[in-house]
Amino acid sequence: MAKFVVTAVGDDRSGLVAALAAAVADAGGNWLESRMGRLAGKFAGIVLVDAPDASSLQAALGKLGADGVLEVALTSADAPEPTAAGGEPLRVFVLGNDRPGIVKEVSGALASLGVTIEQLDTLTRNAPMGDGLLFEADADVRLPSGVTPDAVRVAIEALAHDIVVDLDADEE
Repeated sequence: MAKFVVTAVGDDRSGLVAALAAAVADAGGNWLESRMGRLAGKFAGIVLVDAPDASSLQAALGKLGADGVLEVALTSADAPEPTAAGGEPLRVFVLGNDRPGIVKEVSGALASLGVTIEQLDTLTRNAPMGDGLLFEADADVRLPSGVTPDAVRVAIEALAHDIVVDLDADEE
């Protein structure tokens, strides 16, 4: 068995996960882990799959694309996972006024400290009393040796006066 990452995007409607799961099963594959969501009326998902070979999995997934159900891409995931999983886990929550480039700024501040982002969820929402849009980011990160949670807070809060950072040591 080999591991593959399957990415799928399509117009959101009932049955998309079932169709994707059926294609994986039809290829003799095993669904290991996934993240899925709805963005702007589109279904988007990533799935880690164990399958006997790429060709049978690609053929089964290709039927979804041919039928116009989902646009699907297949990537081999058999390369060894990076060993960057070491380090202190930390959950970082960021809240501030939305503006173009804010994700670039926040991720850049983390990268400048050598922080690894393991998962990132972002959204915008209306600010109270109609005062524009607020940006929220919720990230699970790993701190390299020598980097403190306080250093993360300082780096992100230095981006703008209106950014608030909440940190929580993530228990594993």
